[in-house]
Amino acid sequence: MILGPTAFILKSYIQNVGSYLTNFVELSTWSGAFQESEWHNNVTLMYWGWWASWSPFVGTFIARVSKGRTIKEFILGVLILPALVTFLWFSAFGGTTMLGLLEGDFALIDAVNDNISTALYVFFEKFPLASLLKVLGMVLISSFIITSADSGALVVDSITSGGSKRTPAIQRILWASLSGLIAAALLTGGGLDALQAAVTISGLPFAVLLVLMCISLFIGIREDFQTDKRKSKISDRENYVEKVKKVIKKSTDGE
Repeated sequence: MILGPTAFILKSYIQNVGSYLTNFVELSTWSGAFQESEWHNNVTLMYWGWWASWSPFVGTFIARVSKGRTIKEFILGVLILPALVTFLWFSAFGGTTMLGLLEGDFALIDAVNDNISTALYVFFEKFPLASLLKVLGMVLISSFIITSADSGALVVDSITSGGSKRTPAIQRILWASLSGLIAAALLTGGGLDALQAAVTISGLPFAVLLVLMCISLFIGIREDFQTDKRKSKISDRENYVEKVKKVIKKSTDGE
């Protein structure tokens, strides 16, 4: 945002958020029924399966770090705020690229077609301090992969240990190593497509569990609400009784 077309990025940010909200339902239910398109397979369905399969790890991890927060704080801090930051991230990178295309610079398209994995570094060459940005980009990517794998291994280790929060270090290392070996095997055997297919397939059974857990969450919240209402009524009744006792005591003392 600082080194790129800042004004264009901010304008595109507002427009992108509006476009997202406008097209959310249509794109979420797009199935290509009336025209030949593979877009929904590579975007909607793949990411649906991706996050469904990640849900046990991400959900458990976020639940642990969100302990003690209210539902309002959770929605703001976990759903809304990260989404707004993600919109800004996409607008900064995508907006800069779109402006380049509008100005006739198609170098990034060639880089994506040539090797999408290294296109990010071609993108950084547009800016001053390109070498520093490439290093920071590598650090960011590495930290993302490491923290994701670490949190996933931590949650799997906790689940397989009956919910225990303290397990042997070698056990956590084992789960982290296994997840890395499985990912490497899929990438080596069939590339990124094989990894995406495995993730999408594994997301289906988790999606059923997610629906059941949503129902369970609703029931649990409703029961807590009813319990709080009963406690509030009991507390109000006790306060009323105490007030009556004080009034009676005062009147008795006066007599």
